[in-house]
Amino acid sequence: MASGTPALTAPPPGPGEDDLALADRVAHELVMLIRLVKRVGAHRAEAELESAAFPVLAHLAVDGPQRSGEIAAAMCADPSTISRQVAGLVKAGLVERRADPGDGRATLLATTTDGTRILDLERRRRAEQLATALSGWTPEHRTQLAELLSRFVTDLQVHDQGGTR
Repeated sequence: MASGTPALTAPPPGPGEDDLALADRVAHELVMLIRLVKRVGAHRAEAELESAAFPVLAHLAVDGPQRSGEIAAAMCADPSTISRQVAGLVKAGLVERRADPGDGRATLLATTTDGTRILDLERRRRAEQLATALSGWTPEHRTQLAELLSRFVTDLQVHDQGGTR
């Protein structure tokens, strides 16, 4: 090979059949988990909180006031979907519109006192249900589940954005 010529390397091998079978099993379990979480959410204590809007309310409570477009980007959701969810939250008095101090023409969305109260109740209810479901697990296994789920979500986000860890 001539000096200065870049070496050609083979692309890394793709996943093998065992890897694909395991990934398919994980995907199946995730679909079942999502269905169960939605079912659990359908039995919420407070009727004001539509289950689809719960993540929007939680996002605002954690990350603070934001524009609707910022929420959509952060949640990887279509802006029109977020707008509909926000409209319902505003109508229910759980989110309010505020003037954006950086741009008087724009508005920021923020949780209201009622929104925070409802969110806290909903989080507590969900935590109680999950804690009950995990009550037969050892503390080490519960911790391991939380850590592995966090790692999986992070790795999936990185992969989705085309990056590497």
